[in-house]
Amino acid sequence: MADTTVLKKDTFIMFKGAVHQVVDFQHVNPGKGSAFVRTKLRNVQTGRTLDNTFKVSESVDPVELDRANMQYLYSDDLGYNFMDNSSYEQVCIPKELLGDRGLYLTEGQEVMVLMYNGQPLSVDLPKKLIFAVTEAMPAVKGDSAQGRVTKEVTIETGMKVQVPLFIEEGNQVVINTESGEYVERAQQ
Repeated sequence: MADTTVLKKDTFIMFKGAVHQVVDFQHVNPGKGSAFVRTKLRNVQTGRTLDNTFKVSESVDPVELDRANMQYLYSDDLGYNFMDNSSYEQVCIPKELLGDRGLYLTEGQEVMVLMYNGQPLSVDLPKKLIFAVTEAMPAVKGDSAQGRVTKEVTIETGMKVQVPLFIEEGNQVVINTESGEYVERAQQ
């Protein structure tokens, strides 16, 4: 058991007899009364989400997850498919469980898959990843004078990202996987 400070986005807890993923959370410290944590939880077996409020004095039961080094293969209608590097066994993680994290996966990429009792739940991504820009509108002279300092580009996974005007198609960019924001142009 642990206190409510362990509640963060994409953590897993045992709640009402089932494993739940924290989809969203907000620590609230009102001027009057005691602090609490407002959460949105997703049941990993049923996919249902529910809102729950934890008092700061309450304890939660974090789930211990196993980690397996796997290679991302492809995505289909069922979810994202991975292959265990040691046993060559394939597993599928439903798209609802990965959410936006699936937008950072490229074919052949090695990731740590988080599992509970042999069931894959999520992936552990590095904080920063490098992606190639596949679509970028050219910057027009005078754009920065009009207050625009960023433009939208598409990276190789299909995700759209705001980047500085000097980024062009074919450049490689570093993206923060926690916020989805541009960090810098990658050295080529």
